[in-house]
Amino acid sequence: NRMNIYTVSKATQGYAQYLNNHFENPTVAIAYDSRNMSREFAKATALTFAANNIKVYLFEDLRPTPMLSFTVRELKCQGGVVITASHNPKQYNGYKVYGEDGGQITDETANEVIGYINNLDIFKDVKTVSEEEAVSKGLLKYIGEDIDKVYIEKVKSLSLRKELIQEKAKDLNIIYTPIHGSGLMPIKRILTELGFENLNIVKEQEKPDGNFPTASYPNPEDKSVFNIALEMAKESNPDIIFGTDPDCDRIGVVVKENSGEYKVLTGNQTGLLLTDYILSALKEENKLPSNGVIIKTIVTTEGARAIANYYGVEIMDVLTGFKYIAEKIREFKENGDKKYLFGFEESYGYLAGDFVRDKDAVIASMLIAEMTLYYKEQGKSLYEALIELYNRIGFFKEDLISIELQGKEGQEKIAKCLESLRNTSLTEVDGVKIATKLDYKLSKEENLINNMESVINLPKSNVLKYILEDGSSFVVRPSGTEPKMKVYSAVKGESLVNAEEKLKRFNEKVMEIINEKLA
Repeated sequence: NRMNIYTVSKATQGYAQYLNNHFENPTVAIAYDSRNMSREFAKATALTFAANNIKVYLFEDLRPTPMLSFTVRELKCQGGVVITASHNPKQYNGYKVYGEDGGQITDETANEVIGYINNLDIFKDVKTVSEEEAVSKGLLKYIGEDIDKVYIEKVKSLSLRKELIQEKAKDLNIIYTPIHGSGLMPIKRILTELGFENLNIVKEQEKPDGNFPTASYPNPEDKSVFNIALEMAKESNPDIIFGTDPDCDRIGVVVKENSGEYKVLTGNQTGLLLTDYILSALKEENKLPSNGVIIKTIVTTEGARAIANYYGVEIMDVLTGFKYIAEKIREFKENGDKKYLFGFEESYGYLAGDFVRDKDAVIASMLIAEMTLYYKEQGKSLYEALIELYNRIGFFKEDLISIELQGKEGQEKIAKCLESLRNTSLTEVDGVKIATKLDYKLSKEENLINNMESVINLPKSNVLKYILEDGSSFVVRPSGTEPKMKVYSAVKGESLVNAEEKLKRFNEKVMEIINEKLA
């Protein structure tokens, strides 16, 4: 109920003023997904930019979020906007803002833009022009196929085992669902052009539809979005099933276990498989750079660290949110000292290559198809490859518990809970000592074993992380987009069963601590 033509135009007016104050003759790119009103909001955004004398490149039809990130860079724009609410239910929509590097704007810029927006009167200060005027003055240009072509070729260039793809792609049996979103065109096109002929699209979820008639929560983390795909699987017995969310920046993967049951991999599991696959392929071809870096967020699996150590590659932690991974890629480019190899977050977001600066399910879908084919040629399913990987690095298991607390009262409760935790000297969980407490709001890392403190060199954020002596950990933070408090837990076990049992008990004990603070 807060997002309408007027609020969208006001936000755009504020961003336009920011751009005009920071750049000479700025240009912006705009994309939108399949959500209700996304197209209308995108057009309103374009016309407000044009009224502020800012040239706009607007996609003629829906496109994935990562393609907007790519377009900002490709057309050398100073800003970008995507109208999307990603994987949220149909009643949501949103306004994502990008900077000139193609990454989502980070905190400092966001606060400055919000300052401009807050100073505006929604009726008096917001400018707009007609579409005819914007086009005739050269301030509005519709884009599409030309950009698609360049992007598709760039994505294909990230294929790691091109010969294998050339010879064997036709042997892989894939089921794909775009979940009524924007992923169909680029993913179908890339996979088909690479020779994955055996690509079966879930017909009932193929058409873009902002009401998401077959998936009330169009999130590839949720197994129910794959129900129709799993029905299809009974007939076609696919090697892999995957689905992308409405703006196609996240991807969920379904594999068949040895028992014959289908299982949705967690975002961490897919991330581990991709990290190992990319590093092993680079090593095999002697292309693993000595200054290569894997980036993950602070709530993402420590299994990635074990893989990076195995290949002798640096791993780096950033705050939750892909914009912080994009920020690091920009730093690497500017300083020329490190080479970005791969980045991921547990919430189903992955990025290889650096021509996009956001999580990209189009790139990920191609690499997942290639990786599945690689293991198939060795007589292994993707699930068997995962178990082999666990046997090599250890059995890491993670969970996310979301506590929904609606409204202003809920927000206050979340803030109070975090403040109470921050000021409590928590020393153990279930008899296991806490070794390290990281407070990202105070930029303070406390080593509780030898009583030492150090500074955390990351932007400030209201997040607490506790690492135990046995390697288990938990993180508490408020959600950035929903009325929720999120608790991330992680353990390492001696086997998959042991890790699952350990995680279950650990969750119970952590939630006792959290619930006591929420009471």
